Amino acid sequence: MNTKLTLRMDDKLIESAKQYSARSGKSISKIVADLFTIIKNEKSEKRHKLTPTVLSLKGIIRGEKVSEETYRKHLENKYL
Repeated sequence: MNTKLTLRMDDKLIESAKQYSARSGKSISKIVADLFTIIKNEKSEKRHKLTPTVLSLKGIIRGEKVSEETYRKHLENKYL
């Protein structure tokens, strides 16, 4: 179901949107809808998509108690 939406924008921005619309062959409504679809997908991907490296490490220290001091010593040993 399509519903009408009114947007209030600066006159210069509206003119730019109209020019972009004419160049791209898409209506301003389609451009705005595409933008919100992209935003929605980006949020979803950021929330759920993990890189292969992170996936390989996920759960690796489950049940382990790592203190800040232990981690500090690990870093000192690694880099000194």
